[in-house]
Formats: sequence, structure tokens, C-alpha cells
Amino acid sequence: MNKFISVVTPTFNEIENIELLYKEIKKIFQDIDIKYEHIVIDNNSDDGTQELLKKIAKDDKNFKVIINSQNFGQVKSPFHGLIQGKGDATILICADFQTPLSVIPKLIEKWNIGEEKIILTQKITSEENIFLKGIRNFYYLLLKKFSEKEIVKHTTGDGIYDKEIIEIFRRIEDPSPFLRGLVSEIGYKVGTVEYDQQNRKFGKTKNNFFSLFDVALLGLIKHSNFFLRMMTIFGLIMGVMSFLSSVTFLLYKLFFWNSFQLGIAPLVIGMFFLASIQIFFLGLIGEYVSLILSYKKKYPLVIEKERINF
Repeated sequence: MNKFISVVTPTFNEIENIELLYKEIKKIFQDIDIKYEHIVIDNNSDDGTQELLKKIAKDDKNFKVIINSQNFGQVKSPFHGLIQGKGDATILICADFQTPLSVIPKLIEKWNIGEEKIILTQKITSEENIFLKGIRNFYYLLLKKFSEKEIVKHTTGDGIYDKEIIEIFRRIEDPSPFLRGLVSEIGYKVGTVEYDQQNRKFGKTKNNFFSLFDVALLGLIKHSNFFLRMMTIFGLIMGVMSFLSSVTFLLYKLFFWNSFQLGIAPLVIGMFFLASIQIFFLGLIGEYVSLILSYKKKYPLVIEKERINF
């Protein structure tokens, strides 16, 4: 099979994982006898990862390195790396080994059949706690309910993309490309390869609640009408409730003029409740305005500091 595959790995402070990852990916492609290039795009690591990447690249010309000028986050950097490959297909896979590298031959085999040009790795089981699983399931339920396109559940964007899809990605001018959403938006049939999520091999995850929340919010804002519809529906419900409440208090006062005392507590509670809702919705509107502004600025996805072996 005279195919050429690009493998893209985004990194940030992965010095404990990167050399083992490089060796295992090299062995996989030697075993399946397919030519490849391995591109690592690094978000300006400060733990020695950059130096190790340069050392590996010096000894292996198939190993290519892009070093960003700063940390551009877990959305922009992987997408930028994805569109740098020159292969007939490009595989995106993380450096933490939570997605087992054994999926690589399965992805190539399924892509080679030719029925799907996008094949994502789909997590079936994981070691995360029930609370996180519940939040994740609720998030995908919201996306499914309020998005015009169905986003494949329990995927991160890792998978294999045909060069036809990569060419489409190159033409997309998106300052914050939410990969799972883009996959659903372009309308191609999407296949999956299932896997059981492993524990991180070495090191600590760079994700936290706030970074994950930021990505989740980006997906909801860009690829669903959830918040816009929520604001409209909530405003309608509150309007109806306010009208019914005012009519109820008016009738009570008319029928029990001397004995019914409204008091100030309901007014204070209602005022603070409505004020908090208004602040919440103003924050959401700010998210939309910020997103529109980022499109207007037309900044590059990342700014590269160095390229090696390209």
C-alpha cells in the first residue's frame, strides 16, 4: 500500500512521555510497513520538552517539530498542527497515552476501506468518577438537543482525517476551531474506532475544571443555539410569571384591602434574583461579542517560533 500518513501530536510539558511516544509510533509504522511523518507541535513547553524534541528531530528526519512562540491552548495548536501534514491522511493523537496507540493501525485500516473520510476515536470506558461522567453526558445531551448537526459523543478530535478533509480545514478561517463541531458542520460521514481510556502514562494532566469548561462553553456557543434559546425561553417564562404574580397580588389586595400586607421581602428577593439573571445573560452575550470580535481581528491560529525538518 503506497500510502503516506502524517501523525500529529500536540504537546505542552510532556518531557516524560514524548520519547516513549516517538519510539512506539515509529515501531507501529515499521510493523505495518507504511511511510509516515510524525509532527509534534509544542505550545512553548518550559520543562525541557523542546530540547528533547530537537534532539530526536536531529537523529530522525521523519520526526518534525513546530515550536509555538507561546501557549496557544488546546484548541488552536492541535488544529494548526493538523493542517501542516502532507500525508494522504493525517492522524491526530495526544501524547498522554490515554488514547492507546493500538488504535493507529485500526484507524488506518478503516480509512483504507474508503467508506469514511473522517474516523474518530470514541471513548467507551474510562476511570473518571461518576460525577464527571454525568456532567459529560449532560453536556452531549445539550449539544444534541440544541445543535443543528449531531456531534459524535465521547470524542476529543483524535482520529484520522483524509487529505480531502484537511484541504477543507485549510480553507476554514476560524479563530477558535472546535474540531468536533467542525467535523459535524462539514457534513461528511464520520466513522469511529472504539477504545477504553487508559490512565495518563506519566506526568500530570494540563487540564482543569476551568480549561475544560472553556472548551465546553466554546462548543455550545459555536455549534448550538442553546444559550440564545435559553435566554428567549427564560425571558418569556419570567414575563408570564411576573404578570401572573402581579395579577394575583392585585386581586388579593382588592379583596383583602385592610388585612393583606405585601411587605418588602418579596420585592427585595425578586429584585436580586432578576439582577443576577441579567448579569448571567450579559456574560453570555459578552461571550458571543468576544467570539465575533475574534473573527474580526483575523489573527493567525498560532505564531511559530521554530520549525525543524520541514
